[in-house]
Amino acid sequence: MQRQNPIPPRIGFIGAGRVAKGLAWGLAQSKHNITAAASRSLASAEQLAARIAGCRASTDAQDVVDSADLVFITVPDDAIAAVAASVRWRQGTAVVHCSGATEVSVLEPAARAGAAIGGFHPLQLFADPDVALAGLPGCTVAIEAAAPLSSQLELLAAALRCPTIRLPPGCRARYHAGAHYAAGFVITLLKEAADLWQTFGVSREDAVRALLPLLRGTAAGVERSGLAQGLAGTYSRGDVGTLEKHLESLSRIGPDALHLYCELALRSITLGLERGGYDEHRAEEMRALLRAAIKG
Repeated sequence: MQRQNPIPPRIGFIGAGRVAKGLAWGLAQSKHNITAAASRSLASAEQLAARIAGCRASTDAQDVVDSADLVFITVPDDAIAAVAASVRWRQGTAVVHCSGATEVSVLEPAARAGAAIGGFHPLQLFADPDVALAGLPGCTVAIEAAAPLSSQLELLAAALRCPTIRLPPGCRARYHAGAHYAAGFVITLLKEAADLWQTFGVSREDAVRALLPLLRGTAAGVERSGLAQGLAGTYSRGDVGTLEKHLESLSRIGPDALHLYCELALRSITLGLERGGYDEHRAEEMRALLRAAIKG
């Protein structure tokens, strides 16, 4: 007997912001059935629904729950628990949130009613829904759910052409904090670099324009060769002379700039050793200089 394909789920969204729009439009493009979207702002729900045939816009979250088999809660993190507790769930429904840092356990009201619960977090910045939609292919999705919902979510990610990682319960805040090092904190470090350049007359705009190609090249090197082999510069080759010049110059700027540099440099030495750029003796020479600079 020929095995029949499972009936695709009816999908609904509670919350119609940038994340919801990017995901809903992407899933609709991959022929998934997006039935309804609800938001406190009807205009926001209508904007999401306008690009999806058959999708209904509403201000009533219960309307989404009643018309969908799989519900995405895409409201701000602080509102997820309240939304989960405010509607009537039914046996056999699945509900997932799209927060990176909030534990899946906040969906417990749905689980008590017999719904399957999980997390589906695309590891991407959603500053603009159309940009996010274009960037979804290749974006990793972090999935947390028990079977069979986990398999269903992996199929949705595959339809979006997104690789997946599995998150065990209780580690979402660590996962989310780690992601900041590759996103928001990179911007913070660019600001630090621009601030340094401003001390000798380069504007922030010119500094960022000059540094972005360097950042793109660094990311390309890591993608091509991995973390250690992608490392370049002073701490890839153990250049003590350049390190000393950096420390002397930064000490004149102030302790904040000097200490941040030293903390980052100390962590870079481990990668330099892994890369094979120098031996432990040279590494310890650099560590001693950096620790002495921190102590002042």
